[in-house]
This record gives sequence, C-alpha cells and structure tokens, in this order.
Amino acid sequence: MNSPASAFPPPIRIVATRRRRRTVAARLRAGVLELLVPDWMSQAERLRWAEVMSRRLQRRVERSRPSDARLASRATLLNERHFGGRLRWTSIAFADMSHLWGSCTFTSGAIRIASRAAALPEWVLDYLLVHEMAHLEHSDHGPAFRELEKRYPLSERARGYLMALDHGSEPD
Repeated sequence: MNSPASAFPPPIRIVATRRRRRTVAARLRAGVLELLVPDWMSQAERLRWAEVMSRRLQRRVERSRPSDARLASRATLLNERHFGGRLRWTSIAFADMSHLWGSCTFTSGAIRIASRAAALPEWVLDYLLVHEMAHLEHSDHGPAFRELEKRYPLSERARGYLMALDHGSEPD
C-alpha cells in the first residue's frame, strides 16, 4: 500500500450514488482517491471532478510535508514583519518531538519545530515560529518575551488552538 506522499497521482475510484444529490466528496482510502458523485452526473463531469479533487489532495499533502526550506522562508518573512529583520538563528528545522511543539536553544540560536506541526494551519505554524524566534531575545516566558510574542496578531488564537490539541499544555 502506497502513502499519498509517495504515489501521486493516486488511483481514482469514482462511486456514483443516488444518496448524493448535488455535492461531490473525496476521501483517500487505502491509497485510492475515492470520489463520491451523484449518479445523474455525466462521465465527463465525473472525470473533471476527479482531476480537481486529485489536485486538491496533492496540494494538501505537499503543504503537510515537513520542509526546512518552508520553515526558513516563513521565519524570514516573520522576522521582517514582526521583528524588523533583526533576529538571527543558526539553524531552523523540523524535528521529531512528541511532547513539545517547538524549541529554541537560546545560546546557539537553533530553532526546532515539531514535525507534526507541518500539518497545522499556516497561521498556527507562524505562531510557533514567532514564539520560538522570540526566544532568541528572551530565554524565559516573562513579560518582555510575551510582548515580543504578541507582535504576531493571531498569538492568542493560535495558543488556544494548540492548547485544544494538547488538552492544556504550553507550546514549549
């Protein structure tokens, strides 16, 4: 069985059903893109939807794949936007972390973001980056650190999102 990341485009199975009236749905099952369509839909329309949904799935898989280049690009943009471009780090990468969302080694400037965060919405990943980047100036979570962190306008929302995922633990 192939994973979606390794087998694109995946095989497609189109399932026409009377229960589906107007909408089209897609799901990945055992490496096969299953497309659920109304039974009245023409073959040409079914094939068009298969192509559309396959592209959507491929984009979603690509976005969720950890990429250090993706992190570096986002961090550079966030550094310019929220820190005036003054922060410097020695490395930034995804890493396997089971309990933390991210870490920053204050003394060496190494930033790590949990690989599982790659699948989070961009605005949450941006928060994690801003949070860890703020540690480049403040190693603790004191008031000065929180002021830097709040420069990212969705900080509170992202913290709540992560707390809901972790059932109450802090991002680092």
